[in-house]
Amino acid sequence: MIKIILADDHDLVRTGIRRILEDVDDFTILAEAKNGEDAVQLCRRNAPDVVLMDVNMPGIGGLEATRKIVRMSENTRVICVSMHKESPIPMQVMEAGSYGFLTKDAEPQEVILAIRKVAAGQKYVDSDVANSIAIGKLSPTSDNPFDELSSREINIAMRLTQGQKVVDIAQELSINAKTVNTYKYRLFKKLGVQSEVELTHLAYRHKLISPNTF
Repeated sequence: MIKIILADDHDLVRTGIRRILEDVDDFTILAEAKNGEDAVQLCRRNAPDVVLMDVNMPGIGGLEATRKIVRMSENTRVICVSMHKESPIPMQVMEAGSYGFLTKDAEPQEVILAIRKVAAGQKYVDSDVANSIAIGKLSPTSDNPFDELSSREINIAMRLTQGQKVVDIAQELSINAKTVNTYKYRLFKKLGVQSEVELTHLAYRHKLISPNTF
């Protein structure tokens, strides 16, 4: 039996995935999480085989939650899910320790296949995404300025686009506000933006966030 935890901040998405996976005889859904913090706590209590993790969630988010889960248990494997297949998100989640990456438009059979492969200790990445990751690694230059950011800078940038304040980001990441401001200054400089509004528009243009973020 493959034990699974679902992590997504949208109830309808979790319900849809649950209905698909509940029809698979050797899958069992242990619990559901609405944010990264809950996902980490549920993994600590339930020791699942696989976590299906939305990347863009409130709180610490899927990327940071993946790092925490990977550090916490080598027996729990994460599949990150995002609406965006373009770099740098896929590369960032794989570097964070995710065993797989799916887009939100993945067919049910692909989701099931990914869970089986990851539970068996194999990596699974959508073929288009794998090509994007390979191109991102091999190409000496990139059109996407976000490729220049570190994983931590990406994490903070995504939080800023969600309207989170520096003090709240600091608390959720267990670092001080001064450190967050340093990261913020660096990523603004790398991206050539001067405000959170400009950052949000840039992230949207490069398909890192959806229109409903505005």
